[in-house]
Amino acid sequence: MKNLRKTLKYLLMIVIALIALMPIIWMVLGSFRPNEEIFKYATSLNLNLFIPVDWTLQNYIDVITDEKNPIFMYIWNTLFVAVIVTVLVVFFNSMAAFAFAKLDFPFKNVIFICFMSALIIPGEVTLVPNYLLMSDLGWINDYRALIFPSLVNVFGIFLLRQFFSEIPKDMIEAARIDGASWFRIYWSIILPSAVPAMITLGIITFLANWDSYFWPLIVLNDDAKQLIQVAIANYSSLAGTEWGNILAANTVSTIPILVGFLFLQKYYIRGISMTGSK
Repeated sequence: MKNLRKTLKYLLMIVIALIALMPIIWMVLGSFRPNEEIFKYATSLNLNLFIPVDWTLQNYIDVITDEKNPIFMYIWNTLFVAVIVTVLVVFFNSMAAFAFAKLDFPFKNVIFICFMSALIIPGEVTLVPNYLLMSDLGWINDYRALIFPSLVNVFGIFLLRQFFSEIPKDMIEAARIDGASWFRIYWSIILPSAVPAMITLGIITFLANWDSYFWPLIVLNDDAKQLIQVAIANYSSLAGTEWGNILAANTVSTIPILVGFLFLQKYYIRGISMTGSK
């Protein structure tokens, strides 16, 4: 019975994984189809639903050689913004989480509750105030309008605070007795002890900025500065939607995400599983 339960558990996990991967598989294989074939077998329950009948590389050739929408320039723009935001978010939010977890100051719990209440505010509510603020600062059509509004991550502060709270106080007290400053404790003790949680926050932040669409669409007017998700939408217009090019562009833009996640997934899983545990 034990082996049977174990086998059923693995079979269930495989089925769930296949269900989760089906859209990605359909996207990748669909990018090798001619445009007229993409939805031809969409309602059929056979191999042609996933396996192309007429294989072609024309979609990738069109995307890569398109001078009007240079995809690698858009990928570089997105990578530039996502990396900067990720580094700054991890750094500043980890310091805030350290303060909430280990420092004592007046109204600490009240301030933390106010921070957490921001999680229930929809992003659409702050859209207009943020845009007006960026306009007053003169940051419209500038990457600063993408970077600075993203620096405070309330969920990231909560995630790291839960992780930092489990670090023994004895280590911090010993460091204070030895004359270490609070920043030295943060840099030399807290950060090395919280690598999985930091990488988890980094992955979440990077993915959010890589997939960002609405905010870049609003604040960036120059096509040369635009990000990849907005650029992919350019393949859809009143003249028609180039589904083959969209699937190919999505596949190309997904490769950096998949490669990075494959290398960092063990830290991501460890960071989520260890958060809040003794």
